[in-house]
Amino acid sequence: MKITVIGGHGLVGARLVSTLRHRGHEVIVASRRSGVDALSGEGLANAVAGARVVVDVLNSPSFDGDSVMHFFSTSGRNLHAAEVAAHVRHHIALSIVGTDRLQHSDYFRAKLLQEELVQASPVPHTILRSTQFFEFLPRIAEPGNDGRAMRVPPVLAQPIAVQEVAAALADLTTQAPRNGMLEHAGPECFELDELVRRVLHANQDSREVIADAHARYFGATLERDTLLPDEGAIVGVSRFSDWLNRSIELGLFHLPLSGAATPARQSALST
Repeated sequence: MKITVIGGHGLVGARLVSTLRHRGHEVIVASRRSGVDALSGEGLANAVAGARVVVDVLNSPSFDGDSVMHFFSTSGRNLHAAEVAAHVRHHIALSIVGTDRLQHSDYFRAKLLQEELVQASPVPHTILRSTQFFEFLPRIAEPGNDGRAMRVPPVLAQPIAVQEVAAALADLTTQAPRNGMLEHAGPECFELDELVRRVLHANQDSREVIADAHARYFGATLERDTLLPDEGAIVGVSRFSDWLNRSIELGLFHLPLSGAATPARQSALST
């Protein structure tokens, strides 16, 4: 089957492309690196031509109100128009658990618009909402005023490994469109501040993690269960401690996690 992955060089996209190719599919990797720009529309027609399924894991490079809304609205409309012209049979989009509960955030308002554009398109669709990725837990904290502390809301989270999200997306490509939404979460529930604290410790990052109920998450305040999936979510199998230990063994830490957790760095959290 021919499948186009929009954002195929990103964190999720690269893993999805590898998984699909391993399963024997013909995969077109569409990103700026390959000459495809969803925002301008450049290269989109060729990228989706002949594709049976298109998977959109693209994310905005900016979280600014006007910029992020423009990105998702314009790229979404360009992509859906190209899909209709190419007679694509299934559009799959990656979104985030809690999007509809986080509408005080510019970013999540834009993500909800992205979902609405998918639903309004005549192309049959499936939307997969994922919880937070293990890989980006340190980047969701607010830096303290002194640069030596990070403030994290003490709310519940059910994070998941990126590879499991990629595998779930790959599974959906061979299934009939749901014309609806699925949620995907990890198997364990944690306090968000404790997760960030453990990842920073493993990375030998000495900054203090402060539990702060007023700390913002993508510009929004959180209730205790805002980030949790509803009943019926797909539940993964990768445990946080196993991922953490494996990351240490493979030398994947000592990444440039210190310093302010700016929106540009946070944007990779979801896609």
